[in-house]
Amino acid sequence: MSFLGPAGLSLIVRRSLRRHALSTTVTVLSVALAAGLTMAVFALQSQTHKAFTGGPVGFDAVLGARGSKLQLVLNSVFHLETSPGNLPWAFYDAMKKDRRRVALALPMAVGDNYQGYRIVGTTDEIFTKFEYQAGKTFEIEEGGRYFDSEKNEAVIGSVVAERTGLKLGDIFQPYHGLVYDESMIHQDDYVVVGIKKPTNSPSDRVIWIPIEGVYRMSGHVLRGSGEAYEPQDGEAIPMEHREVSAVMLKFRSPQAGFSLDQTVNKQGTAATLAWPIGNVMAELFEKLGWMSKVLAIVAYLVVFVTAGSILASIYNTMNERRREFAILRALGARRRVVFSAIVLEAAAIGFLGCLLGFLAYLAISVVTASIIRTQTGVVLDPFSYHPVLLWGPLGIVALAALAGVIPALKGYATDVASNLQPHS
Repeated sequence: MSFLGPAGLSLIVRRSLRRHALSTTVTVLSVALAAGLTMAVFALQSQTHKAFTGGPVGFDAVLGARGSKLQLVLNSVFHLETSPGNLPWAFYDAMKKDRRRVALALPMAVGDNYQGYRIVGTTDEIFTKFEYQAGKTFEIEEGGRYFDSEKNEAVIGSVVAERTGLKLGDIFQPYHGLVYDESMIHQDDYVVVGIKKPTNSPSDRVIWIPIEGVYRMSGHVLRGSGEAYEPQDGEAIPMEHREVSAVMLKFRSPQAGFSLDQTVNKQGTAATLAWPIGNVMAELFEKLGWMSKVLAIVAYLVVFVTAGSILASIYNTMNERRREFAILRALGARRRVVFSAIVLEAAAIGFLGCLLGFLAYLAISVVTASIIRTQTGVVLDPFSYHPVLLWGPLGIVALAALAGVIPALKGYATDVASNLQPHS
Protein backbone atom coordinates (compact mmCIF):
# COMPACT_ATOMS: atom_id res chain seq x y z
CA MET A 1 0.00 0.00 0.00
CA SER A 2 1.27 3.49 -0.81
CA PHE A 3 0.50 5.70 2.15
CA LEU A 4 1.80 8.82 0.44
CA GLY A 5 -0.59 8.84 -2.50
CA PRO A 6 -4.16 10.15 -2.68
CA ALA A 7 -5.50 6.60 -3.15
CA GLY A 8 -4.00 5.48 0.15
CA LEU A 9 -5.39 8.43 2.06
CA SER A 10 -8.79 7.95 0.45
CA LEU A 11 -8.85 4.28 1.47
CA ILE A 12 -8.01 5.12 5.08
CA VAL A 13 -10.79 7.74 5.20
CA ARG A 14 -13.42 5.47 3.60
CA ARG A 15 -12.66 2.61 6.00
CA SER A 16 -12.88 4.93 9.01
CA LEU A 17 -16.21 6.40 7.89
CA ARG A 18 -17.67 2.93 7.37
CA ARG A 19 -16.33 1.64 10.71
CA HIS A 20 -18.03 4.51 12.56
CA ALA A 21 -21.12 4.62 10.36
CA LEU A 22 -23.62 5.66 13.05
CA SER A 23 -21.65 8.61 14.43
CA THR A 24 -20.70 9.61 10.88
CA THR A 25 -24.33 9.59 9.75
CA VAL A 26 -25.51 11.68 12.71
CA THR A 27 -22.71 14.20 12.17
CA VAL A 28 -23.33 14.41 8.43
CA LEU A 29 -27.02 15.11 9.07
CA SER A 30 -26.16 17.88 11.54
CA VAL A 31 -23.83 19.43 8.95
CA ALA A 32 -26.60 19.16 6.33
CA LEU A 33 -29.03 21.04 8.55
CA ALA A 34 -26.45 23.72 9.33
CA ALA A 35 -25.53 24.15 5.66
CA GLY A 36 -29.17 24.23 4.53
CA LEU A 37 -30.12 26.76 7.20
CA THR A 38 -27.17 29.03 6.44
CA MET A 39 -27.80 29.04 2.71
CA ALA A 40 -31.54 29.58 3.20
CA VAL A 41 -31.12 32.51 5.60
CA PHE A 42 -28.86 34.51 3.28
CA ALA A 43 -30.49 33.55 -0.04
CA LEU A 44 -34.08 34.14 1.11
CA GLN A 45 -33.14 37.36 2.84
CA SER A 46 -31.61 38.68 -0.37
CA GLN A 47 -34.55 37.58 -2.53
CA THR A 48 -37.12 39.02 -0.16
CA HIS A 49 -35.35 42.36 -0.04
CA LYS A 50 -35.12 42.48 -3.82
CA ALA A 51 -38.77 41.43 -4.30
CA PHE A 52 -40.15 44.10 -1.97
CA THR A 53 -37.79 46.97 -2.83
CA GLY A 54 -36.85 46.40 -6.45
CA GLY A 55 -39.49 44.12 -7.92
CA PRO A 56 -41.84 45.43 -10.61
CA VAL A 57 -45.12 46.77 -9.17
CA GLY A 58 -46.39 48.64 -12.22
CA PHE A 59 -46.78 51.98 -10.42
CA ASP A 60 -44.33 54.76 -9.70
CA ALA A 61 -46.09 56.27 -6.70
CA VAL A 62 -49.09 56.10 -4.41
CA LEU A 63 -51.15 59.11 -3.40
CA GLY A 64 -53.06 58.71 -0.16
CA ALA A 65 -54.17 60.35 3.05
CA ARG A 66 -51.65 62.23 5.15
CA GLY A 67 -49.72 59.72 7.23
CA SER A 68 -47.15 56.97 6.92
CA LYS A 69 -45.77 56.38 3.43
CA LEU A 70 -44.86 52.84 4.38
CA GLN A 71 -48.39 52.05 5.54
CA LEU A 72 -49.74 53.56 2.34
CA VAL A 73 -47.53 51.39 0.12
CA LEU A 74 -48.16 48.20 2.11
CA ASN A 75 -51.90 48.80 1.89
CA SER A 76 -52.14 49.81 -1.76
CA VAL A 77 -49.35 47.89 -3.48
CA PHE A 78 -48.92 44.76 -1.36
CA HIS A 79 -52.46 44.62 0.11
CA LEU A 80 -51.12 43.92 3.60
CA GLU A 81 -51.92 46.91 5.80
CA THR A 82 -54.97 48.92 6.73
CA SER A 83 -55.59 52.17 4.93
CA PRO A 84 -54.19 55.27 6.67
CA GLY A 85 -57.41 57.09 5.70
CA ASN A 86 -59.38 58.30 2.71
CA LEU A 87 -58.96 61.10 0.20
CA PRO A 88 -61.75 63.09 -1.43
CA TRP A 89 -62.50 62.07 -5.01
CA ALA A 90 -61.20 65.47 -6.11
CA PHE A 91 -57.60 64.32 -5.57
CA TYR A 92 -58.08 61.43 -7.98
CA ASP A 93 -59.84 63.72 -10.44
CA ALA A 94 -56.94 66.19 -10.30
CA MET A 95 -54.37 63.45 -10.96
CA LYS A 96 -56.41 62.05 -13.84
CA LYS A 97 -56.55 65.49 -15.47
CA ASP A 98 -52.83 66.17 -14.95
CA ARG A 99 -51.84 64.87 -18.39
CA ARG A 100 -48.53 66.73 -18.33
CA ARG A 101 -47.12 64.69 -15.45
CA VAL A 102 -49.39 61.65 -14.98
CA ALA A 103 -49.66 58.87 -17.56
CA LEU A 104 -52.13 56.79 -15.57
CA ALA A 105 -54.11 57.36 -12.37
CA LEU A 106 -56.16 54.54 -10.85
CA PRO A 107 -58.41 54.97 -7.81
CA MET A 108 -58.59 52.25 -5.19
CA ALA A 109 -61.16 51.80 -2.43
CA VAL A 110 -60.72 49.09 0.22
CA GLY A 111 -62.57 48.02 3.33
CA ASP A 112 -64.12 44.64 2.55
CA ASN A 113 -63.00 41.03 2.16
CA TYR A 114 -64.13 37.56 1.21
CA GLN A 115 -62.78 34.77 3.42
CA GLY A 116 -59.87 37.04 4.32
CA TYR A 117 -58.98 38.00 0.74
CA ARG A 118 -59.14 41.72 0.13
CA ILE A 119 -61.79 43.24 -2.11
CA VAL A 120 -60.50 46.27 -4.01
CA GLY A 121 -62.75 48.66 -5.88
CA THR A 122 -61.28 50.37 -8.93
CA THR A 123 -62.01 51.17 -12.57
CA ASP A 124 -61.72 48.84 -15.56
CA GLU A 125 -58.49 50.63 -16.51
CA ILE A 126 -56.78 48.19 -14.15
CA PHE A 127 -57.27 45.65 -16.96
CA THR A 128 -57.09 47.83 -20.07
CA LYS A 129 -54.28 50.30 -19.34
CA PHE A 130 -52.31 49.14 -16.31
CA GLU A 131 -49.08 47.18 -16.93
CA TYR A 132 -47.87 45.23 -13.89
CA GLN A 133 -44.60 44.73 -15.78
CA ALA A 134 -43.32 46.53 -18.83
CA GLY A 135 -45.50 45.41 -21.74
CA LYS A 136 -47.59 43.01 -19.60
CA THR A 137 -51.22 43.62 -18.68
CA PHE A 138 -53.54 41.46 -16.59
CA GLU A 139 -54.96 38.55 -18.57
CA ILE A 140 -58.16 36.66 -17.86
CA GLU A 141 -58.49 32.87 -17.95
CA GLU A 142 -60.34 31.43 -20.93
CA GLY A 143 -64.11 31.89 -20.72
CA GLY A 144 -63.91 34.92 -18.42
CA ARG A 145 -64.00 38.67 -18.97
CA TYR A 146 -63.44 41.97 -17.19
CA PHE A 147 -66.13 43.28 -14.87
CA ASP A 148 -68.83 45.68 -16.03
CA SER A 149 -68.48 48.91 -14.06
CA GLU A 150 -72.27 49.22 -13.80
CA LYS A 151 -72.88 45.75 -12.36
CA ASN A 152 -72.07 43.71 -9.26
CA GLU A 153 -69.33 41.70 -10.91
CA ALA A 154 -65.90 40.62 -9.79
CA VAL A 155 -62.59 39.45 -11.22
CA ILE A 156 -60.65 37.28 -8.79
CA GLY A 157 -56.94 36.60 -8.54
CA SER A 158 -55.50 33.15 -9.17
CA VAL A 159 -54.62 32.59 -5.50
CA VAL A 160 -58.15 33.58 -4.46
CA ALA A 161 -59.61 31.07 -6.91
CA GLU A 162 -57.24 28.37 -5.69
CA ARG A 163 -57.83 28.95 -1.98
CA THR A 164 -61.57 29.73 -1.90
CA GLY A 165 -62.77 27.44 -4.67
CA LEU A 166 -64.62 30.26 -6.44
CA LYS A 167 -65.27 29.58 -10.14
CA LEU A 168 -66.67 31.46 -13.09
CA GLY A 169 -70.36 32.16 -12.52
CA ASP A 170 -70.18 31.66 -8.75
CA ILE A 171 -71.99 34.17 -6.55
CA PHE A 172 -70.52 35.40 -3.28
CA GLN A 173 -71.29 38.01 -0.63
CA PRO A 174 -68.54 40.31 0.68
CA TYR A 175 -67.74 40.78 4.38
CA HIS A 176 -67.14 44.16 5.94
CA GLY A 177 -63.62 44.95 7.12
CA LEU A 178 -60.24 43.55 6.15
CA VAL A 179 -60.39 40.71 8.68
CA TYR A 180 -62.80 37.86 7.94
CA ASP A 181 -65.72 37.89 10.40
CA GLU A 182 -68.79 35.81 9.53
CA SER A 183 -71.06 38.21 11.41
CA MET A 184 -70.05 41.13 9.17
CA ILE A 185 -71.54 39.83 5.92
CA HIS A 186 -73.02 42.26 3.36
CA GLN A 187 -76.29 41.39 1.64
CA ASP A 188 -74.97 42.29 -1.82
CA ASP A 189 -74.40 39.48 -4.32
CA TYR A 190 -71.39 39.55 -6.64
CA VAL A 191 -70.86 37.19 -9.53
CA VAL A 192 -67.43 36.01 -10.63
CA VAL A 193 -67.04 36.92 -14.31
CA GLY A 194 -63.28 36.47 -14.62
CA ILE A 195 -60.29 34.73 -13.05
CA LYS A 196 -57.02 36.56 -13.53
CA LYS A 197 -54.10 34.54 -14.82
CA PRO A 198 -51.22 34.23 -12.33
CA THR A 199 -48.78 37.13 -12.29
CA ASN A 200 -46.72 36.05 -9.25
CA SER A 201 -47.53 39.38 -7.61
CA PRO A 202 -49.71 40.57 -4.68
CA SER A 203 -52.57 41.18 -7.13
CA ASP A 204 -53.11 37.40 -7.32
CA ARG A 205 -54.58 37.59 -3.80
CA VAL A 206 -57.10 40.32 -4.63
CA ILE A 207 -60.75 40.39 -5.66
CA TRP A 208 -61.37 43.28 -8.04
CA ILE A 209 -64.80 44.92 -8.25
CA PRO A 210 -66.04 48.23 -9.75
CA ILE A 211 -65.37 51.14 -7.42
CA GLU A 212 -69.04 52.07 -7.71
CA GLY A 213 -69.81 48.75 -6.07
CA VAL A 214 -67.84 49.78 -2.97
CA TYR A 215 -69.84 52.98 -2.66
CA ARG A 216 -73.20 51.27 -3.13
CA MET A 217 -72.55 48.23 -0.94
CA SER A 218 -75.17 47.81 1.78
CA GLY A 219 -74.10 49.12 5.15
CA HIS A 220 -71.48 51.50 3.76
CA VAL A 221 -71.86 55.02 5.02
CA LEU A 222 -70.05 57.66 2.94
CA ARG A 223 -68.67 60.76 4.63
CA GLY A 224 -66.83 62.61 1.90
CA SER A 225 -68.21 66.01 2.87
CA GLY A 226 -68.06 65.30 6.58
CA GLU A 227 -71.71 64.31 6.80
CA ALA A 228 -72.93 60.73 6.93
CA TYR A 229 -74.55 59.65 3.70
CA GLU A 230 -75.95 56.24 2.75
CA PRO A 231 -76.78 55.84 -0.95
CA GLN A 232 -80.17 54.56 -1.99
CA ASP A 233 -80.84 52.06 -4.78
CA GLY A 234 -80.38 53.64 -8.19
CA GLU A 235 -79.35 56.99 -6.76
CA ALA A 236 -76.38 58.79 -8.30
CA ILE A 237 -73.67 59.26 -5.68
CA PRO A 238 -72.68 62.95 -5.35
CA MET A 239 -69.01 63.67 -6.00
CA GLU A 240 -68.57 65.26 -2.58
CA HIS A 241 -69.39 61.92 -0.96
CA ARG A 242 -66.97 59.88 -3.04
CA GLU A 243 -63.68 58.93 -1.41
CA VAL A 244 -60.70 56.81 -2.37
CA SER A 245 -58.27 54.89 -0.21
CA ALA A 246 -55.43 55.65 -2.61
CA VAL A 247 -54.60 56.77 -6.11
CA MET A 248 -52.04 54.65 -7.93
CA LEU A 249 -49.87 56.74 -10.25
CA LYS A 250 -47.73 56.08 -13.30
CA PHE A 251 -45.60 59.09 -14.27
CA ARG A 252 -44.62 60.27 -17.71
CA SER A 253 -41.07 60.97 -16.53
CA PRO A 254 -38.94 60.88 -13.37
CA GLN A 255 -39.13 64.68 -13.28
CA ALA A 256 -42.88 64.39 -12.76
CA GLY A 257 -42.22 62.50 -9.55
CA PHE A 258 -39.96 65.26 -8.23
CA SER A 259 -42.53 67.87 -9.19
CA LEU A 260 -45.45 66.11 -7.52
CA ASP A 261 -43.35 65.35 -4.46
CA GLN A 262 -42.76 69.07 -4.07
CA THR A 263 -46.42 69.86 -4.64
CA VAL A 264 -47.89 67.24 -2.32
CA ASN A 265 -45.34 66.54 0.41
CA LYS A 266 -43.51 69.83 0.73
CA GLN A 267 -46.47 72.21 0.69
CA GLY A 268 -48.54 70.77 3.50
CA THR A 269 -51.51 69.35 1.59
CA ALA A 270 -53.94 66.86 3.13
CA ALA A 271 -52.34 64.05 1.10
CA THR A 272 -49.11 62.04 1.11
CA LEU A 273 -47.19 60.96 -1.99
CA ALA A 274 -45.25 57.73 -1.47
CA TRP A 275 -42.47 57.93 -4.08
CA PRO A 276 -40.36 56.12 -5.15
CA ILE A 277 -42.06 52.95 -3.95
CA GLY A 278 -38.79 50.99 -3.76
CA ASN A 279 -37.23 53.58 -1.44
CA VAL A 280 -40.28 53.51 0.82
CA MET A 281 -40.06 49.72 1.16
CA ALA A 282 -36.31 49.96 1.80
CA GLU A 283 -37.16 51.85 4.98
CA LEU A 284 -39.03 48.79 6.22
CA PHE A 285 -36.00 46.56 5.72
CA GLU A 286 -33.80 49.12 7.44
CA LYS A 287 -36.10 48.99 10.47
CA LEU A 288 -36.01 45.19 10.40
CA GLY A 289 -32.27 45.03 9.79
CA TRP A 290 -31.66 43.83 13.35
CA MET A 291 -33.80 40.76 12.63
CA SER A 292 -31.66 39.83 9.63
CA LYS A 293 -28.54 40.19 11.76
CA VAL A 294 -30.02 37.94 14.45
CA LEU A 295 -30.86 35.27 11.87
CA ALA A 296 -27.35 35.49 10.43
CA ILE A 297 -25.81 35.14 13.91
CA VAL A 298 -28.01 32.11 14.60
CA ALA A 299 -26.92 30.53 11.30
CA TYR A 300 -23.25 31.12 12.10
CA LEU A 301 -23.67 29.68 15.60
CA VAL A 302 -25.30 26.56 14.18
CA VAL A 303 -22.35 26.13 11.82
CA PHE A 304 -19.80 26.49 14.63
CA VAL A 305 -21.72 24.08 16.85
CA THR A 306 -21.74 21.62 13.97
CA ALA A 307 -17.99 22.04 13.56
CA GLY A 308 -17.71 21.21 17.25
CA SER A 309 -19.76 18.05 16.72
CA ILE A 310 -17.36 16.98 13.95
CA LEU A 311 -14.43 17.56 16.28
CA ALA A 312 -16.10 15.58 19.10
CA SER A 313 -17.18 12.78 16.80
CA ILE A 314 -13.66 12.14 15.53
CA TYR A 315 -11.87 12.91 18.79
CA ASN A 316 -13.96 10.35 20.66
CA THR A 317 -12.73 7.61 18.35
CA MET A 318 -9.04 8.41 18.77
CA ASN A 319 -8.38 6.07 21.72
CA GLU A 320 -9.74 3.02 19.87
CA ARG A 321 -7.80 4.00 16.74
CA ARG A 322 -4.37 4.36 18.35
CA ARG A 323 -3.43 0.76 17.53
CA GLU A 324 -4.60 1.28 13.95
CA PHE A 325 -2.39 4.35 13.60
CA ALA A 326 0.54 2.52 15.20
CA ILE A 327 0.19 -0.30 12.66
CA LEU A 328 0.09 2.21 9.81
CA ARG A 329 3.22 3.84 11.17
CA ALA A 330 4.93 0.45 11.49
CA LEU A 331 4.06 -0.29 7.86
CA GLY A 332 5.83 2.87 6.75
CA ALA A 333 3.29 5.65 7.03
CA ARG A 334 4.75 8.92 8.23
CA ARG A 335 3.20 11.06 10.95
CA ARG A 336 1.99 13.58 8.39
CA VAL A 337 0.05 10.81 6.61
CA VAL A 338 -1.86 10.03 9.80
CA PHE A 339 -2.42 13.76 10.37
CA SER A 340 -3.65 14.29 6.78
CA ALA A 341 -5.96 11.28 6.93
CA ILE A 342 -7.79 12.60 10.01
CA VAL A 343 -8.12 16.13 8.61
CA LEU A 344 -9.34 14.68 5.32
CA GLU A 345 -11.89 12.56 7.20
CA ALA A 346 -13.28 15.68 8.90
CA ALA A 347 -13.41 17.51 5.56
CA ALA A 348 -15.18 14.51 3.99
CA ILE A 349 -17.87 14.62 6.67
CA GLY A 350 -18.30 18.34 5.97
CA PHE A 351 -18.47 17.71 2.23
CA LEU A 352 -21.08 14.96 2.51
CA GLY A 353 -23.09 17.14 4.87
CA CYS A 354 -23.02 20.04 2.42
CA LEU A 355 -24.25 17.81 -0.41
CA LEU A 356 -27.25 16.86 1.72
CA GLY A 357 -27.42 20.49 2.81
CA PHE A 358 -28.64 21.49 -0.64
CA LEU A 359 -31.67 19.25 -0.11
CA ALA A 360 -32.25 20.88 3.29
CA TYR A 361 -31.88 24.30 1.65
CA LEU A 362 -34.48 23.45 -1.00
CA ALA A 363 -36.89 22.11 1.61
CA ILE A 364 -36.57 25.23 3.78
CA SER A 365 -36.77 27.55 0.77
CA VAL A 366 -39.80 25.87 -0.80
CA VAL A 367 -41.76 25.95 2.48
CA THR A 368 -40.77 29.56 3.21
CA ALA A 369 -41.52 30.70 -0.35
CA SER A 370 -44.93 29.03 -0.15
CA ILE A 371 -45.74 30.85 3.09
CA ILE A 372 -44.59 34.20 1.69
CA ARG A 373 -46.61 33.67 -1.49
CA THR A 374 -49.73 32.78 0.51
CA GLN A 375 -49.40 35.72 2.88
CA THR A 376 -48.16 38.44 0.50
CA GLY A 377 -48.50 37.20 -3.08
CA VAL A 378 -44.77 37.82 -3.62
CA VAL A 379 -43.09 34.85 -5.29
CA LEU A 380 -39.55 33.76 -4.45
CA ASP A 381 -37.52 31.33 -6.55
CA PRO A 382 -35.76 28.65 -4.44
CA PHE A 383 -33.69 27.66 -7.49
CA SER A 384 -32.24 31.10 -8.19
CA TYR A 385 -28.49 31.46 -7.68
CA HIS A 386 -27.00 33.32 -4.73
CA PRO A 387 -23.27 33.50 -3.87
CA VAL A 388 -23.97 31.81 -0.52
CA LEU A 389 -24.71 28.62 -2.44
CA LEU A 390 -21.00 28.58 -3.32
CA TRP A 391 -19.16 30.19 -0.41
CA GLY A 392 -21.42 28.63 2.20
CA PRO A 393 -20.52 24.98 1.47
CA LEU A 394 -16.88 25.87 0.82
CA GLY A 395 -16.66 27.66 4.16
CA ILE A 396 -18.31 24.78 6.01
CA VAL A 397 -15.96 22.21 4.46
CA ALA A 398 -12.97 24.39 5.39
CA LEU A 399 -14.29 24.77 8.95
CA ALA A 400 -14.84 21.02 9.17
CA ALA A 401 -11.25 20.40 8.10
CA LEU A 402 -10.10 22.89 10.70
CA ALA A 403 -12.16 21.05 13.35
CA GLY A 404 -10.24 17.89 12.42
CA VAL A 405 -6.88 19.45 13.31
CA ILE A 406 -7.17 18.81 17.07
CA PRO A 407 -7.88 15.06 16.80
CA ALA A 408 -5.31 14.94 13.99
CA LEU A 409 -2.66 16.30 16.37
CA LYS A 410 -3.57 13.56 18.83
CA GLY A 411 -3.19 10.97 16.07
CA TYR A 412 0.06 12.61 14.99
CA ALA A 413 1.46 12.10 18.50
CA THR A 414 0.58 8.37 18.63
CA ASP A 415 3.50 6.35 19.99
CA VAL A 416 4.18 3.26 17.84
CA ALA A 417 5.95 1.02 20.38
CA SER A 418 3.49 1.35 23.26
CA ASN A 419 0.45 0.87 21.05
CA LEU A 420 1.79 -2.25 19.28
CA GLN A 421 2.26 -4.18 22.51
CA PRO A 422 -0.09 -7.19 22.76
CA HIS A 423 -3.15 -6.73 25.00
CA SER A 424 -3.59 -9.17 27.92
